[in-house]
Amino acid sequence: MGGSKTGAMTGDATLKEVIARLGKAIDVLEHAATVRLEREQDYSEADAEVQRLNADRARLAQELDGAEARSERLEDANKEVSRRLVTAMETIRAVLDR
Repeated sequence: MGGSKTGAMTGDATLKEVIARLGKAIDVLEHAATVRLEREQDYSEADAEVQRLNADRARLAQELDGAEARSERLEDANKEVSRRLVTAMETIRAVLDR
């Protein structure tokens, strides 16, 4: 009889150990799942930030192109005004010299 009680106790102890190990394994699995979800959220946030940065870069590039075009137009206008001033000054000198 003692042997069957010992076997039952050993069986109970083994079952408790298995349940404890299973509980620990579930805890580890839950932790791993939580860490993975946090990483995926971090990657998602980083991806969204990269998309925002790319949109900003495209917008800034477009604004820069516009500013460069305006600068070229202003430079051309400045050259034309300068050319006209030189012509006007030469005309005034010619009139004064007469």
